[in-house]
Amino acid sequence: MSAASPSLPIHPVILSGGVGSRLWPLSREAYPKQFLDVAAGGRTLVQQTLERLVDLPGLAAPMVVCNQAHRFLVAEQLRDSPLGTARILLEPVGRNTAPAVAVAALQALQTSDDAILAVFPADHLVAQPAHLREAVTQAIEAAHAGGLVTFGVVPHRPETGYGYIEAGETVGGGPARAVRQFVEKPDAETARAYLDSGRFYWNSGMFVMRASAYLQALRTHAPAILEACEAAVAGAEQDMDFVRLDAAAFERCPAESIDYAVMEPTDAAVTLALDAGWSDLGSWATLMEAAERDAAGNALMGDVLARDSHNNYVRAESRLVATVGLEDHVVVETADSVLVAPRGQVHAVKGIVEQLRADGRSEALEHREVHRPWGSYEGLVRAARFQVKRIIVHPGSRLSLQMHHHRAEHWVVVQGTARVTRGDEEFLLGEDQSTYIPLGTVHRLENPGMIPLELVEVQSGSYLGEDDIVRIEDRYGR
Repeated sequence: MSAASPSLPIHPVILSGGVGSRLWPLSREAYPKQFLDVAAGGRTLVQQTLERLVDLPGLAAPMVVCNQAHRFLVAEQLRDSPLGTARILLEPVGRNTAPAVAVAALQALQTSDDAILAVFPADHLVAQPAHLREAVTQAIEAAHAGGLVTFGVVPHRPETGYGYIEAGETVGGGPARAVRQFVEKPDAETARAYLDSGRFYWNSGMFVMRASAYLQALRTHAPAILEACEAAVAGAEQDMDFVRLDAAAFERCPAESIDYAVMEPTDAAVTLALDAGWSDLGSWATLMEAAERDAAGNALMGDVLARDSHNNYVRAESRLVATVGLEDHVVVETADSVLVAPRGQVHAVKGIVEQLRADGRSEALEHREVHRPWGSYEGLVRAARFQVKRIIVHPGSRLSLQMHHHRAEHWVVVQGTARVTRGDEEFLLGEDQSTYIPLGTVHRLENPGMIPLELVEVQSGSYLGEDDIVRIEDRYGR
């Protein structure tokens, strides 16, 4: 049966639950790497993940499984997806990949008993998408025969940062091979032996399988996951463009990876070799390997001046970064943080993020520019009793109707038109006009125009935290 048969729709499933802490300070918990153009290709990783599938036949609308805190980021970035409007499934808590794929499988079976899932993490890089599409087509045929297919990336070096798959004999007369075992990240000597053997592949975390076959494997090997996910989907609610899984049911679900819960114990696991320039972009070292380099071996991005420097990754996001005599280092500058590390020690960046969280530092969570469903704001100046922000409101968007107990606000419009609600008043402000919102006054800001609204906000008061917001009405359900 052809992979393009309308009775066998292919459901792309994008897993977007990661926080990308190893790519700090560019990746933050509130705005992780999948929503960034980390490879400087003009498109974010989640956008690239969907776009590389465009020419596959028989595709249904995609599904994205994500943290509910990222729902508007997903919706905004996939607004113009070439695969159609995505169904966005919201996880109330993270429970790893096995439950994420389970809820997607249950959703897919609501539209077709023959649904096939093509599962991809949202934060990987594939330099040769045509090769991936060819491998997916082969995987679909193996999935028709009942296989749970994972892609094994052909290794080009003895990598110690990836898990591996050992491939056995071919099955079904095609290129798919039985999975002998999954192995954890090896030491350097073992990785070299894996590379020399020709039987081991990097574990990509990408899968193709029938939804029904995956759920049956869960029923056999991890019934508690299936039971919790069935209850979470049964109790799900539609919220705007999102599907909110039942929180109480999903929180009961064990947190397990798809490898551990299904692929390791099942007899149906098969692997297909993939050679498509794949990287999981799991660290600054792997990102450097995927980047273009100059004659000195440097990967330079942004406003960078490198003198007598070799084999470095230097990224400037908001200002000039200059290096002199620097060798084999990673330097990443953002508006509020700078990372400097030897290339061989970038694996320790995750520990920096853990320390920031333990210390209650905002740099682990957010950038200085914070994205909201209506636009964004950026902190410019902060002192004991005042702060200054730059606010951008998308055309047609509005903030919640709200009030503050501890601060007053001054707004100055620098671009566009603002519709302001202040107590019982409603009025328009144009460029170079301003208004004052007294402490305790109910107010709202809205952009009725066709261009972005930009304004400068000066807050003054005894407490300036974002939690001093009492929302009276909010179209975004916050």
